[in-house]
Amino acid sequence: EVQLVESGGGLVQPGGFLRLSCAASGFTFGSYDMSWVRQAPGKGPEWVSAVDSGGGSPYYADSVKGRFTISRDNAKNTLYLQMNSLKPDDTAVYYCAAKPNWSVDYLYWGQGTQVTVSS
Repeated sequence: EVQLVESGGGLVQPGGFLRLSCAASGFTFGSYDMSWVRQAPGKGPEWVSAVDSGGGSPYYADSVKGRFTISRDNAKNTLYLQMNSLKPDDTAVYYCAAKPNWSVDYLYWGQGTQVTVSS
């Protein structure tokens, strides 16, 4: 059974930091490109960050560039998102997603973890 399980969300003050994790199982993690996607209340999904199957070619949305860092540990089948200098606009549910590195379609999605940035 394929699973993507996010963790690490929570309530943080503006300027604070969080580290999200996404634990993968049931597929060959090292052959999949991975992404973080977020959805704020009342808004559409936003592609936040992505990394290829080998951990290279990181992508960041302009809204998080310089503040967020994506990484992965293929030995642990885990994807990470280090989020620094958090802003209230970063409040959203954060999802991890996986696609085979030969495909353009994301096949697997996690259930999401809530991040709330508020004083």
